[in-house]
Formats: sequence, C-alpha cells, structure tokens
Amino acid sequence: MNKDKEIFGIDISKDYFDVYTSLGMNHQFENTPVGFRCFRKLLSGNAHCVMEATGYYHYRLASYLFKEEIKVSVVNPLSVKRFIQMKLSRIKTDKSDARMICLYGEYQEDLKLLKLWRPSEASQRESLQIVRLLDQYTKQTTALKNKIHGEEILGKPSKIVLRSLKRSLRNLQKERVLLEEALMTQVEQEHRDMLARLCTIPGMGRKTAILMLVLTDGFTKFDTASQLCSFCGITPLIKQSGSSIRGRARISKMGNQKLRNLLFLCSFTASRHNKACADIYHRIVNKGKSKKLALIAVSNKLVKQAFAIATSGLCYDENYRSQLPA
Repeated sequence: MNKDKEIFGIDISKDYFDVYTSLGMNHQFENTPVGFRCFRKLLSGNAHCVMEATGYYHYRLASYLFKEEIKVSVVNPLSVKRFIQMKLSRIKTDKSDARMICLYGEYQEDLKLLKLWRPSEASQRESLQIVRLLDQYTKQTTALKNKIHGEEILGKPSKIVLRSLKRSLRNLQKERVLLEEALMTQVEQEHRDMLARLCTIPGMGRKTAILMLVLTDGFTKFDTASQLCSFCGITPLIKQSGSSIRGRARISKMGNQKLRNLLFLCSFTASRHNKACADIYHRIVNKGKSKKLALIAVSNKLVKQAFAIATSGLCYDENYRSQLPA
C-alpha cells in the first residue's frame, strides 16, 4: 500500500458507524451530520474511506465525504464477506468488521482495484427508487392475489375480508401504473435516443430496455459487455476439479433477478426474430443441448447487442459486421 495514503475502514449501522484506520486506531461516531463533522476532523488530504454498500445507511456519509473532496470507495458486501472468510476470522462485531473492511481496502489498493465512488445524479436516484418501489409493489400484488385465492377456496369466505383485499389490490395496481408512467417519462427525458436505439433490437422489450438503462445509469457503470452480463447474472458457473468432479454448468444467478427474468422472457421472441440470436439458439439446440440453455445464451447475446448499440450510437442492423464492443 502507498505509505502516504491512510485507509479508513467504515462499518455503518442505523445509529452509529465504526471506523478502523490503517494505523490501527478504532473510533465510533453517530450516524448523523454532527458525527460526520467529528469524523472529518480525523481525515487528511491523503485519506481514503472504504465502506460497504448497506442500502440507505451508507449513502449520506459517502455523499458528505465526496462533497468534502475525500476519496471514498463503496464496495460489495459479498466481496468483504468472502475476504473475511479467507482470513478465517471468528469474531463478528462492528469493530472487527470495520477492521476487516480496512484490510480489504488495503488489499484492493495494492492491486489497484479500489474504485472511487461518486454520487448519482438526482434523476438517476429517483429512477432507482421508483424501480425498487415497483419491485416491492409487485411482490405485494402477488401476495394479495394468493391471499384472495386462499380465501375464496374456503367455500364461504368473509365478504368483509374479500372486499378489503380486493380494494387493496386495486389500489396497488393503480399505484404501479402511475409509477411505471413516471419511470417511463423520466427515462425518456434522460435517455430518449438510447432508449429508441435499444428498442430497435428484435426481441428487446421496452420495459426491459428501460430497466437496463436505469440499472446501468445509461450504460456508464460498466466498461465491457462481459461485466454487464455478470451484473445480470447470466454468465456460466462451471464446477470442475480433477477427474472426479464434473458439475453441470449453470448460470451464476448472482446479478439482478428482475433484469435477468425480463431478459429470459425477451429471449423467446429474440430466438425467432433476431437473426444473431436465432443462429445461437439453433446451433445449441442442434448439438442436443436443452432449449433452456439455448435461451440463456440468447439472453447473453441480447445483453451484448444492447451494450454494443448503446455505446456505439448505432441502431440495430442484422447485416452489420464490425468490431462492436463484445
């Protein structure tokens, strides 16, 4: 690690955040603006703060440090968890977590892999909030439909209960329509041209294109199509070792579930109407592989086409053969 740079590992909870420095010092502050200012007094111009992405709790502190021109990195909690397991740590406290985040930050900094964080634009944050709320409403809608079905098969359901459930279901459906319209308006204002170009891909639905634009912040969060495929969770996971272990290859499913599901639905249409996708589909099926595996490959191809079109500024052309980003 660069000796002139001091790493601060931060473990954040609802009320407090614990800090461990690369100099071996522990601190705890309130997760409030007052606590932020107290923490700021410890930081020099060479400080680099590392914290996990913890839903809503990390965002205020990260934004404050960014405004104060302090280097901030927000890392994947799963990566830190695997790092802790690698270290065989048997202690699980806020202080120990802060120490492990600091060690992880030092390790990543040595490899030049510690990326700096910057806040999203206000419109991007609002779009992400709408997507999360829509996902929550979708789950609630499914739960209400199941509950209504369960009450109806009783034979003599309570009219009061059924009316209440159906009224709640109608309200949720209305809210979903309003949110979907607001999201569409937001995305069209920010990414009108890119959205139009993505929709020229045969099999790429408008809803899928909108969600992809929101989750990738207009395809600015990823440098390659392979990274985007990993984010979607449609990259293969292969388990092989020696001569005895020959695990069946499957997709990782470590990415965004909603986007992965939409892409899989799009693959049915793309395998028939998208020439490149149809070629992949028939090639895999003709080898005796399952149709599901072929559709997953089609989903992967759709993501690569979307990335190429979004970053090249071109519309879809099935006869185009150039070195587009892969």
